[in-house]
Amino acid sequence: MTISEYFKSSPSGNFFLLAGPCVIEGEDMALDIAEKASKITSQLQIPYVFKGSFKKANRSSITSFTGIGDIKALEILKKVKDTFGIPVVTDIHCVEDAAVAAEYVDILQIPAFLCRQTDLLVAAAKTDKYINIKKGQFLSPGAMKHAVNKVIAAGNEQVAVTERGTSFGYHDLMVDYRAIPEMQSFGVPVILDVTHSLQQPNQEAGVTGGLPHLIETIARAGIAVGTDGLFIETHQNPAVAKSDGANMLPLDKLQPLLEKLTKIKMAVNNI
Repeated sequence: MTISEYFKSSPSGNFFLLAGPCVIEGEDMALDIAEKASKITSQLQIPYVFKGSFKKANRSSITSFTGIGDIKALEILKKVKDTFGIPVVTDIHCVEDAAVAAEYVDILQIPAFLCRQTDLLVAAAKTDKYINIKKGQFLSPGAMKHAVNKVIAAGNEQVAVTERGTSFGYHDLMVDYRAIPEMQSFGVPVILDVTHSLQQPNQEAGVTGGLPHLIETIARAGIAVGTDGLFIETHQNPAVAKSDGANMLPLDKLQPLLEKLTKIKMAVNNI
């Protein structure tokens, strides 16, 4: 089954989900999150992809955590995939990352700040993996068609676009829900990145802030307007997470949130 088919595999017509920690911190935490999320999504008939960055290149501070080692983290992602029989996705940051990461994962994700990097998009496309491009905080939804076209022109039609908020002042983001149907008009799935949309980036302390109490609000609205999939970062204890803890969903809150969102999706499907 291709990733495109997998995204559509829910017999109930449910949305699909990319979820996991911001960054791979270790094997035990990754396997625990994947196991719990897999059980929940299986019960709710939500096609599930485990998300984890094998390294973090875009950090506010030079002292910020960037990873446990590239190959070590990629091997953990591969173990998640093999253990639970689910696809996995990770970010890449440079041309050289594409071929390396493609040996371990099913989906290559292009970070928002890099979505205009032609060489990176082409290198990702040429791996023949599914490509998820995050919309730059500085771009209009319509401008993302150029990023999509770069991947397709490189010979790869397996591509999705992720909305993750638009810069609003110096330290805030806003979600324009008009972006979802506009980017769906490109003929590709559109994903709403719920948790990154609630970041408050570039704080003076050198650590990104966030508004996690609004996770449900953003997610409910996204499902209501018809997003194809959701992206949610989750962690057993966001307070001690080594990256983006300020805007992550506690793992024990994932099931009740997804249950509510599934009900909204079923209502949308029946309209």
